[in-house]
Amino acid sequence: MQHGKTAYLITLSHLMDDLEKRNAKGVLARRHKFYAHPDLLIIDEVGYMQLTRQQAEAMCQVICSRHEWGSVIMTSNKFFSDGGELMSDLVIATAILDRLLHHAPVVNIKGESYRFKDRLRAGLNPAVLNPGLDNR
Repeated sequence: MQHGKTAYLITLSHLMDDLEKRNAKGVLARRHKFYAHPDLLIIDEVGYMQLTRQQAEAMCQVICSRHEWGSVIMTSNKFFSDGGELMSDLVIATAILDRLLHHAPVVNIKGESYRFKDRLRAGLNPAVLNPGLDNR
């Protein structure tokens, strides 16, 4: 907490795992309040996993509970047009995007990964596998 504001960072896979565990324990509504509480919720790595319909519904509930109340940052390597595939349901994806984009600026960062830049400067190409290592 800084300057009286709270933030919570979680990856999408950890968010889904958490919501599924809380649902199994019968305390999902309480957990939704937890995710609705911070001034800023950051959901990282959106796009690395395809959600089931149940997971997409849970994600929609989290986003809807924050709509008009708290800010959300989502990081993704996907385009908005991939939302239906990611969420396994175009209607749910549209509902989520509608709420996320309602008052939101969109920052689209293009170019090389900043993680690779140092490796490239050092002469290492991260796309080339090392034949001396087991790359499984």
